[in-house]
Amino acid sequence: MARKASDCRDAPSVSGCSLYISGEEEEVLRAAVEHAVSVHEHTDTPEFREEVRSYLKDPLPGT
Repeated sequence: MARKASDCRDAPSVSGCSLYISGEEEEVLRAAVEHAVSVHEHTDTPEFREEVRSYLKDPLPGT
């Protein structure tokens, strides 16, 4: 499975969060959703998981 990344700076946020997560796609999705729920007060729903998945991208070199 290919590595993917999630960067909070790519999503609208009032907190200005700069968390960057990279790893296998399902690991990143799980961690990004958990972060969004616990820090940004989103609700974990299937629709939200798909939205987060749409933000995933190829990781920066070396990550």
